[in-house]
Amino acid sequence: QLQLREAGGGLVHSGGSLRLSCAASGGYFRFSAMGWFRRAPGKDREIVVSLGWSLSDRYYADSAKGRFTISRDDLKNTVLLQLNSLKPEDTGVYYCASRATMYSPATSDRGAYNVWGQGTEVIVSA
Repeated sequence: QLQLREAGGGLVHSGGSLRLSCAASGGYFRFSAMGWFRRAPGKDREIVVSLGWSLSDRYYADSAKGRFTISRDDLKNTVLLQLNSLKPEDTGVYYCASRATMYSPATSDRGAYNVWGQGTEVIVSA
């Protein structure tokens, strides 16, 4: 069964950068759409970015456009999220998720993802 594990979170000053990684094991995720979600303090989990099985298919939340970049390394079974120009409002726990359906497109629909990692915390200080 597919399992996901995030890493790379931490404390960073406003304007700084972080690179989050999501390592997949126990399954084959190459043809599954992947997503990164964020749960800010006191808020619901929300989409940050999604990558469809076709690597040209990406969905970025408005808050992520121009600052965050998602990529995937199929040889390493890893999905990366590059976070640049971080702001205090980017603070939260970031989750990696995989869609259940193969050959699926990118989507912001949280219910479309059936496998989730445990999350990695990002704290951006002002």
